[in-house]
Amino acid sequence: MSTHDESTDQKNHQDINEFDASDELNDFDDDEDESLPDEDEQYDDEDQEDDDQDAAPARPQGRGLRSLPVVEEEELPPSKTKIKKQMHDLRDLGEELTGLGKDQLAQLDIPESLRDAIREMQRMKTFGAKRRQIQYIGKLMRDIDPAPILAKLDAWKGVSKQHIGYMHQLERWRERLLESDSALTELLTAYPQTDVQRLRTLIRNALKERETGKPAKNFRELFQVLRETIPEPT
Repeated sequence: MSTHDESTDQKNHQDINEFDASDELNDFDDDEDESLPDEDEQYDDEDQEDDDQDAAPARPQGRGLRSLPVVEEEELPPSKTKIKKQMHDLRDLGEELTGLGKDQLAQLDIPESLRDAIREMQRMKTFGAKRRQIQYIGKLMRDIDPAPILAKLDAWKGVSKQHIGYMHQLERWRERLLESDSALTELLTAYPQTDVQRLRTLIRNALKERETGKPAKNFRELFQVLRETIPEPT
């Protein structure tokens, strides 16, 4: 084969390779064009959506609260959950009133029907009867203002807390008397009417009980003497 023929064959072979590569690129462009929407078609679709939105009224998105008209919060009625909780609170308050004594119950400004129902509840013995009576008392409680009742109960509970504080004060004095001799001097200064001799004996015996592990008879009696010595605040 001549040199001219070999050169011609090489050129033809190169042209064929370039043609194949060009076809591959064209195939890739065709695939890419098929996967992407035509730009004009995309704009036409958006225009159609805008026309549909203008033609039809907006629909509420979702259900429940989203489909309701907007209402100011103060205009909304109490929810069923809130009403149920209020009913339970009133019933619990009525049940608390059943634990009051006769004198305390007489001090409450409540209807006679409610007072009678509470007294009836206090006389009942069986669990079922008490449960039904509590439900009835809870219904009667719906017709009254609970605020004055709650204020009265809080006042009585305040007295109870004061009494508990007084008991804690006596306990602290007892521990101090067992730990330090100076505590007895302070007690005598604050309460001159204290029976010193009796206190000294009780303190000494209470310490022996603690050391030997004997029953705390003198320890308890010491508390009673302090209760007689230190008046409870009124």
